[in-house]
Parts: sequence; structure tokens; C-alpha cells
Amino acid sequence: MVFALLALAPALIQEPTAPKTPTLTGNVKKITGFESKILGNKRGLVIYTPPDYEKQEKARYPVLYCHDGQNIFDGATSYIRGKEWRIDEAANALILAGLIEPIIIVGIENAGIQRSNEYLPTRFKFQNTEMGGKGDLYGRFLLEEVKAYVDREYRTKPDAKNTALMGSSLGGFITYYLGLKHPDKFSKLGVVSPSVWANDREMVKMTDQLPRKLPLKIWIDMGTQESLYAVPEARMLFDSLLKKGWAAGKDAVFYQDGFAQHNEDAWARRVPAILMWMFGVKR
Repeated sequence: MVFALLALAPALIQEPTAPKTPTLTGNVKKITGFESKILGNKRGLVIYTPPDYEKQEKARYPVLYCHDGQNIFDGATSYIRGKEWRIDEAANALILAGLIEPIIIVGIENAGIQRSNEYLPTRFKFQNTEMGGKGDLYGRFLLEEVKAYVDREYRTKPDAKNTALMGSSLGGFITYYLGLKHPDKFSKLGVVSPSVWANDREMVKMTDQLPRKLPLKIWIDMGTQESLYAVPEARMLFDSLLKKGWAAGKDAVFYQDGFAQHNEDAWARRVPAILMWMFGVKR
């Protein structure tokens, strides 16, 4: 129950009126009021480009799309002020150290009170509240509007092999759902502290219903302090992948983070490992 409420927190917690100083690192551009005709609303995009982007004028780059874009780059915009994924700091350090290939990272801000509706494909009731049902529309928004814009305006490698998706909590749910639905668009999924509980473990049912293994690399993780059932449910999801033919340690990973809670601090600690698993340079 606590885990489920934490998953909804970005839509429930009001932001303080006084923002802190931005904590952006490297080449990060904010785009405000990005309009979606598909969803009928607007939100911000935050786009990170690697250190050599301006110098390497002919180079093209893989892209990682991240949900809850308010929280991944900047503690000043995060719904818990001062807490962020620090993904820009991690990417910069790993790229400059030659540990991952240079990448573009796109943070897609959530739509506030519409977050749970957009991040869940099926409509269902939780504590007498209806939620979900717009996951497919959100997927179209991501692919037809956001990805189309990024591929048009930036030097990307637009194929599935070079396109990854990541999110936490309900963002982990929609990451998993869209990855399974569009394996021709994404090849790597970062499923961080996913809401496996949602709609009677719908994530597990989706996996069980697959006719065959898909060409996806899937990272799943969970902190041991997130809730009583969080780790067992995440392991259940991971086991469902293994039954379909994914190979543990090769194209599927489950990482159990000891003493980690359901928050940005925990996810920031795991980001470097996730980036290296997705984009690590082979030596």
C-alpha cells in the first residue's frame, strides 16, 4: 500500500513556490510548453547532449528517453526539491572517462495530475479512485511527437538498436509496456523500481502473454526498503522474462538494492550502472 502511494506521489505532492538554484551539468537545454495534439496538453522537455556534440558536427548519437523529466536532471524542478537522478552528472563523467558511448538524453516531463493516467495503459480502480487508460496515447505522443521532434532537430541514430527508454515507479511501468509493445522502436529498457502492483500485476500478465521472446535488453531493479512486497513482485516480473527466454545477465538483469528506498536518491545511485549496462563501451 505504501509503495503504491509513493508511486503516485509526483501527482499528489504540490511543489514549493520558491525554487532552488538549478543543478544542471553539461549541455542541457530546456524546452517549455511542448504541445501534444495527441494528448491535448503541454509539458516541458529537457535535452542533454554529450560534451563533443557541437564539435563533432557529423556524428550521430544514441538516445535515451526518460519519463518524469522534472526529476532526472535538476533538483530545482524535482517534485522533491533538491532530489534528482543526477543523470547529467553521471552521463558526463562516464562519457569523458570513455566508459559509455556519447549519448543524447531526453527528459519528458510528466503532466502532473494526469501522470497516473498517462503512465498506465488500462483503466482500473485504486482506493476508490479511477486511474490509467491513456498509456497508448502517451506512447503515440512519445513516438510521433517527441521522438519525431528529437530525430528532426538533433543528430540522432533513430533506429531501435540505438533507442532506449527508462523510468521509475509508474514510469517503470510505462517503460516496460511501451518496450514490449514497440520492440521495433526500442531495444533497451531501464525499468527502475517498477509499479508491478498496478492493476493486479498487469506487468507480469503482459509478459506471460507474449508469444515469444522479444529483441529487448531489460534492466529491472528494486530497493529492499520500498515496501514489503516490492522485491518479491519485481523478482516475479524478472522470472516471467526468464521463462520466455531472456537470459539472466545477458539480455535481462535484476538488481536488488539493499536498504534503498523509493526515491530519487536511490535511483541516482543506480543510474551509472544502468547507463553502463545500456551504453557501455566494450574493451
